[in-house]
Order: sequence, then structure tokens, then C-alpha cells
Amino acid sequence: MRSAIGVALIALALSGCATWSTAQVDSSTAESSATISAKSPEEVKVYETDVAGRRYESLGDLNVTVNKTTLFHPNPTKELVEKKLREKAAAMGADAVIFATYGNVGVSFMSWGSMDGRGRAIRFLD
Repeated sequence: MRSAIGVALIALALSGCATWSTAQVDSSTAESSATISAKSPEEVKVYETDVAGRRYESLGDLNVTVNKTTLFHPNPTKELVEKKLREKAAAMGADAVIFATYGNVGVSFMSWGSMDGRGRAIRFLD
């Protein structure tokens, strides 16, 4: 019994402070990556509404999920989801993400806690 508890404690300690995440891009709206160069995630702006006064083209719809690894890790935050949206949009060569939405933290089949995010990657034309 003691060895089982010891193994469980070691496994818990080795799990660290990790989180994992997933993302997908709607390929029906995504432009070929051959024509677009990737950007730095720090360059990508995230807006919860449309961008007024600037012309843009849509590169694709983004769906991301940030998960916590164990029950003892902190819950995913809006900032972590936004970071993941920026990373995916930057890889597509986007200047911004519009219509960003954030879900609520909840327990899922594969995670002790997860938060979803959605948005549309765009490139400015002016």
C-alpha cells in the first residue's frame, strides 16, 4: 500500500505545471500557406468585434482549446486561450483575429479543465 502511494506521489510530482492545447483551422476558408509568410504571435492583434475602417481578407476560422493536465493545476485562462489564438493566426500570416470568443472553464472527457476559444484570422489589405 505504501509503495502504491509513493508511486502516485512521484507521478504527481513529475507531472509538473504543464497544460496542453489543441487547435484547428477551417480549411474551407483558409488560404494556401504557400502565399503567406508567418508572423510573430506578438504582432497579431485580437479583437472581440469586427475591425471598422480597415479593409481585410479572411484567412480562416480558428478553434482552439487549452487544457490543464491534472486536477491540481490552475484552470486555463482567457490569456492562455488568446495566446493560442495568436500563435495559430501568426502561423497563417494573419495580422489580427476578429470575433474572438472565449468559453467557460469546464471538465471534459480528456481533461480536468479546459477552455475553448474561437475567432477569424484576417490579413489587412491597407
